[in-house]
Amino acid sequence: MGIETVAIIGGGLIGQSWAALFLAHGLHVRVQDVAKGFEAGVRDAVARAWPDLQAVGMAKGDVPWDHLSFSTRIDAACEGADFIQECGPDRIEVKRQIVAQIEAGAAADVVIASSTSSLLASDIQAGAAHPERIVVAHPFNPPHLVPLVELVPGHKTGAAAMAAARAFYEKIGREVVELKRDVVGHVANRLSSALFREAVHIVAEGIASAEDVDRAVMHGPGLRWALMGPYLTYHLGGGAGGFRHYMEHLGPTQAARWKELGDPELGPATVARLIAGVDEMLEGMGDADPAARRDAGLVGLLALKRGLDGDDQP
Repeated sequence: MGIETVAIIGGGLIGQSWAALFLAHGLHVRVQDVAKGFEAGVRDAVARAWPDLQAVGMAKGDVPWDHLSFSTRIDAACEGADFIQECGPDRIEVKRQIVAQIEAGAAADVVIASSTSSLLASDIQAGAAHPERIVVAHPFNPPHLVPLVELVPGHKTGAAAMAAARAFYEKIGREVVELKRDVVGHVANRLSSALFREAVHIVAEGIASAEDVDRAVMHGPGLRWALMGPYLTYHLGGGAGGFRHYMEHLGPTQAARWKELGDPELGPATVARLIAGVDEMLEGMGDADPAARRDAGLVGLLALKRGLDGDDQP
């Protein structure tokens, strides 16, 4: 029997988005949280996500509200569940407490997948009764639209858990990147952090404004990055000689730029300058909702990418 019921531990921003995605794929979803009124927040998020899920072809018909249930107890939410998506706070001591409560309710062979953005699976496993079934499955916000899932094993993760998690995410249309070992920040956040570090340096040193940094990414390399990553980008940058030509002839220029990259400190003055820059951008947007604009763009971009891949299916 396949996965039919998923327990989501944590009904915040990421848990809400996972809930919408799972419901769109016909799964029964249990969301656990202890925050007052979290049920209304989950329902509202699912309702807002549903038109976008319909637009990209994942959701059919109305929201199946009868497939969505809630609990304030972790063990109760996990009892009888076929898969656990853990979305608790990114603090290791909290993660371990959550795992202990999950294991009090879930069957011993059910995969526990943590949405952590930076913690190590090996650390989350510490003290678990069944560490072999714990993996990191890190999505990119919002998970119901952005297809990336970084699947990361810990030192004690079993091959069966990795295979089961990969099969589950791929069945619901996710693009799985499987790491060979765990490392802080996984892959995508390490790459994002490298870019953000230089973005902070550029603003802190008065080289350009926060708005112009964002515009440089959006209207330049960001357009290419939606279609290919850095290796294929530089392969094309090598012309007829491809990546080999690029590395042999232009690689030294990359190395020279690396030496010039900044290593900024996030002190009070720098943070204040960054916040002021973002506030200016938001003021310039007026009443526009950045999240709604992002999601509308993602819907269109996903449709374009499917067309380029020759695949009309989500």
